[in-house]
Amino acid sequence: MNYQSTRDSSLHVTSAVAIAQGISADGGLFIPSEIPQITMEELRSLADMSYKQRADVVFGKFLTDFTAEELDYCTSGAYNTKNFDSENIAELTGAFGDAHILELWHGPTCAFKDMALQILPYLLTTSLKKNGEDKEVVILVATSGDTGKAALEGFKDVPGTRIMVFYPDHGVSSMQKRQMATQEGQNVGVCALEGNFDDCQSGVKRIFTDAAVKEKLAQNGMMFSSANSINWGRLAPQIVYYVSAYVDLAKRGEIAFGDTVNVVVPTGNFGNILAAYYAKNMGVPIGKLICASNINNVLTDFINTGVYDRNRDFFATCSPSMDILISSNLERLLYILTGGDDAQIRDWFGKLAKDGKYEVTADVKAKLQQDFVGGFCDDADTKKTIHDFKEQYGYTCDTHTAVAVKVYRDYIAKTGDTTKTIIASTASPYKFSASVLEAIEGKAEGADEYAQVAHLAEVSGLPVPQSLAALKDKPVRFSEVIGKEQMEAYVLEKLGIKA
Repeated sequence: MNYQSTRDSSLHVTSAVAIAQGISADGGLFIPSEIPQITMEELRSLADMSYKQRADVVFGKFLTDFTAEELDYCTSGAYNTKNFDSENIAELTGAFGDAHILELWHGPTCAFKDMALQILPYLLTTSLKKNGEDKEVVILVATSGDTGKAALEGFKDVPGTRIMVFYPDHGVSSMQKRQMATQEGQNVGVCALEGNFDDCQSGVKRIFTDAAVKEKLAQNGMMFSSANSINWGRLAPQIVYYVSAYVDLAKRGEIAFGDTVNVVVPTGNFGNILAAYYAKNMGVPIGKLICASNINNVLTDFINTGVYDRNRDFFATCSPSMDILISSNLERLLYILTGGDDAQIRDWFGKLAKDGKYEVTADVKAKLQQDFVGGFCDDADTKKTIHDFKEQYGYTCDTHTAVAVKVYRDYIAKTGDTTKTIIASTASPYKFSASVLEAIEGKAEGADEYAQVAHLAEVSGLPVPQSLAALKDKPVRFSEVIGKEQMEAYVLEKLGIKA
């Protein structure tokens, strides 16, 4: 299995090279040259396996240059009860009508990013060893809230690595900010940016692809890599939990092997739902992929019209991890839908960078709409959904999961489609306690965030994750705020390199 760049189809590298580099030198994203298949017989065989063993099977199809022993080392280190508070790793709830909620937040930072970022350090360090690379790896991360903490937690004190995380100063929840500002580890750094997530993401990609900056790092025995979902080592682990969730549904007798399920994903950067698309095209019987957005609904508009236009107002919402107007992983999907037309990808994403807008062909739009449905809701509907869902089922969901539930219900009302459905739940409600409490009780809670957490525990009956409770007494280590034009200088300064 080789990997190509979405902007240069002639480039072929191993998965170890793709994971170590993070992003192609031409600015494109690495993508497998083909989508491997999984048979119904293989899916049935996964039923009696642990999550870790299922991951071994899926990774074995995509990371073909890794030995079985190397994959076992990676999955054993990541998917265990030391890192996750559920033996199942990804917890599938009981039925809510025709839907089941897939809780992806039982890891150390209480967000779905742990599913990939607990294993990425193992995949990355193994890749570097396989490539004969001895440079220190500098990992740059842009985050809208959850990726940053999950990456910091995954890479803290990992030998041969340093990690720097950039987040929008006013674009994350107070709990997300505290998680990052108090991060432990000798090799970590955190900095807030004056701007939004797209400014963070664009800045990181710009630094990654700057030849002069990369040369300075090389002269100092360093190299860049990424922990964002632009790195294939972030995306591949997300495929696993969709394969696993389907198997769990069948194992429980909720469906028969071969029955079709729909999947709903709250997403801003398109990586989480793209992983479900890969699972579908591997052979997992997935029908509609329902893309749920908040009021920053650039993806909904794109799916419905074929026009991607980031030239619009940006809203800070109660589901901040989805406050994104540039969905980087869409590039991978469009590369597939164009049949690997790298020239077309360069044209569209050149227009996005220059004009903030592009329009796909009628053929690509038709292919897109065969698989994907887009929907969105605003903050008022998000909070109403949290309230109503708890009233109806006694289940407390966070603000991002609530977006998915609302969009799912809108889809049912419009189509009457009663196909069994998996709804991806991306974060613990405790990461957004103030918004969740306001939704449930109808008023804002004025107490500090830890009082809110304690009150939410009373209201929801859910145990408070120990990792969040422990933050109260941790000292703040990182409080810098810079402008987006200062990012390159900041990175070089922190690495001890003269600009």
